[in-house]
Amino acid sequence: MALFPFFKKPAGPVRVTRIQLVLHCFLLSLIIYFLHGLKAAVSVESSHPIFHSLGMDRGRVTTDMAVIKATAPKTPLETPWGAPLVWGDTRKSIWRRAKFANQGTHTGLLAVVLGTYAQFVRRFLSSAETHFLPGQMVTYYILTDNPRSLDPPIELGPKRQLKVVPVAELPGWDRLARRRMALLADAIRNPIGSEVEYIFCADIDQEFVAPVGEEILGDLVATLHPQLYGMPRNAFPYEVEEVSSACVEEDEGDYYYTSELYGGLVSEMYRLARACSLLILQDQANGVMARGLEESYLNRYLIDHRPTCVLSPEYSWWDSALAPDVLVQRLVSLGRKQKRESM
Repeated sequence: MALFPFFKKPAGPVRVTRIQLVLHCFLLSLIIYFLHGLKAAVSVESSHPIFHSLGMDRGRVTTDMAVIKATAPKTPLETPWGAPLVWGDTRKSIWRRAKFANQGTHTGLLAVVLGTYAQFVRRFLSSAETHFLPGQMVTYYILTDNPRSLDPPIELGPKRQLKVVPVAELPGWDRLARRRMALLADAIRNPIGSEVEYIFCADIDQEFVAPVGEEILGDLVATLHPQLYGMPRNAFPYEVEEVSSACVEEDEGDYYYTSELYGGLVSEMYRLARACSLLILQDQANGVMARGLEESYLNRYLIDHRPTCVLSPEYSWWDSALAPDVLVQRLVSLGRKQKRESM
């Protein structure tokens, strides 16, 4: 029995009408389309230091597009444990800004400036003056091995001040990654702990390009990694070596967070920085270092202590084919932009 009337076997000479030819072509196109869809995949070149340290800088991270689409909607407003997932222009963010706006909070913004990274400091600070918590009291803490890089002094607006915290020279990106959490813990203990209510740690090679307001404030705040948002859990570059204190088991982890921006209450940030620095020291004593360096330890901590506020990729952005369509970028990476332009 024929599947369709137009497949009926003719009794006489074979004749193909125009409509039969069109229908045959249409059916063939549908078959090809669905077969191709089953094999559709997405790949992206990985430029983040984590992928370099994992030996994936020249390779590609590949995953089935259908899996990515099924993982999460593009703009969820809440995490699975009920914390706000912040997108800056939503009604909830407007409500959060109004909630904190009249409380007169004092927030610190900390960045480590060592060696050649001094080239970014003025652009970072001038953009923060325009976009970071406008109208609020903010103290910038610059941890640097070269205080002269801030001469002449940068002009700041009302309710703003700059404090330079000298630190020893730490040549090499990997050495800085091993020491940054300890530097942060020491700075929070003295002088930051007694001066501000909230403290945010940011990489200096970034620029604020749109308002970052009170919607980011929370007890413990983390930011979604822009290259990994929307990816399935098995694509996250968690530390997998069991000998490392940063090791993450297969059934652990909700998101992968970037180390380019995180913060919260001073007390919470001190606990985070101290815990991560102790994990790093423990691994060093055993001759081990997580392949993702400080970001691996940060993610380990945030699995055990889930953030009370999670920022969307708007708050840590660089071009990524795997990130969702982000209409507003608020804090963008200059270092990665320069690397792309020089390639």
